[in-house]
Amino acid sequence: MSGKVIFYSLTQKFLDRQEDMPAEAKQVVYYSLAIGHHVGVIDCLKPVLECPLEDFEGWIGKLVEGEARSKLEGILKWGEINIDSSHIHMLASALDSIRTQLSSAETAWTEQLIQAFKAIEVEPAIYLIVKRC
Repeated sequence: MSGKVIFYSLTQKFLDRQEDMPAEAKQVVYYSLAIGHHVGVIDCLKPVLECPLEDFEGWIGKLVEGEARSKLEGILKWGEINIDSSHIHMLASALDSIRTQLSSAETAWTEQLIQAFKAIEVEPAIYLIVKRC
């Protein structure tokens, strides 16, 4: 099976508007950013981790059966998943539990992913989109 898995991180959001926003409406802007795309919010995503699909399958195959493994297997099943602040502790714990079984490449991927999780922990509005390409 060929292909790859790419983890993208939210780097910024902006409101797609032609006119300037009055200062007294700033809270409305923040609310709009929070509620999402249907009000013209555009997310800017940047790749933070990329690995071959076959290697990704081997990496997550080392996880014990459970919620974390199932979450990451969603990439194989649906082609895309979202990882937000509600997932990071579960995933970080599961990945940490298999560190001694990992190859050097898998260790590097785990470290990159943990760094992305730390960014989400600091700013819960950040999330990851993971795609199978």
